[in-house]
Amino acid sequence: MQYRRAKTPGATYFFTLVTHHRRPILAESENIDLLREAFRYVMKEHPLKIDAIAILPEHIHCIWTLPDNDADFSTRWRLIKSYFSRKCHVYYQGKMTSSRKQKGEKAIWQRRFWEHQIRDDQDFVNHLEYTHYNPVHHGLVLAPKDWQYSSFHRYVEAGVYDLMWGAEERLIFNDDIGFE
Repeated sequence: MQYRRAKTPGATYFFTLVTHHRRPILAESENIDLLREAFRYVMKEHPLKIDAIAILPEHIHCIWTLPDNDADFSTRWRLIKSYFSRKCHVYYQGKMTSSRKQKGEKAIWQRRFWEHQIRDDQDFVNHLEYTHYNPVHHGLVLAPKDWQYSSFHRYVEAGVYDLMWGAEERLIFNDDIGFE
């Protein structure tokens, strides 16, 4: 059975991207800067709105809204990943698949990504909270406010969250929210 992605022009999507073998290449600040550069570069020709993002050492969660006449998130991710991979100075030291070797690929990203089309306002809130709470879930910080590679502070400034949101108690999310 072939996997089919839901593609609706102008829709909002939640994504998870994972590094190859979950290597923590995004723990390096220069790689975070490179990832930001890749996003800016791709967004010049392929606009999108980044509604939320959390960049963890070995994966990324984000929510995008695409332009009204556009549903092509796959091209955007391909371009972002390839821009990053071409300029990244991290090289995989372990076993690569023969198809990756033949194509001359660096093994930086897992080939695919997870996407979920946001269904309604509550689904958006659930995935927004999942994204911002994820660094706490992985034990990287005690509260979302302490993770610098996230859009959390933008939402605090907008009055969506209190600065101490997610710091007082452990949040549990339904199995249908997020993906890792």
